[in-house]
Amino acid sequence: MRYYVPEDAGREFREDARAALTALSERPGFERGHLGRSTDDPSVWVLSTEWEGVGAYRRALSSYEVKLRATPVLQQAVEGPSAFEVLESASGGEHGSAQPDRAVDAGTAGPRRYDDG
Repeated sequence: MRYYVPEDAGREFREDARAALTALSERPGFERGHLGRSTDDPSVWVLSTEWEGVGAYRRALSSYEVKLRATPVLQQAVEGPSAFEVLESASGGEHGSAQPDRAVDAGTAGPRRYDDG
């Protein structure tokens, strides 16, 4: 998630984001998380988390502690997609690829509408 935070509010945002990251990290399925700030523009921040799957992430969001400590920070994010699946990765000279988990009809599928007529 990306954030635009005025420079004079950066210290407070960092403390709040640390509490949010801690609350998220205590949930089952959490793998790792990072809070970063742009080196080119100190008003641009990013909070990134990795989960064992989208289900674990969504369940974490319903936790009382996450609602209390993380939601106030998460709701300040710049509007846009916030969940991404990793398709390519590299670490220590190793490269990995994964197949997308997104359903083929994900962009068009939805609840069915039944007409009375």
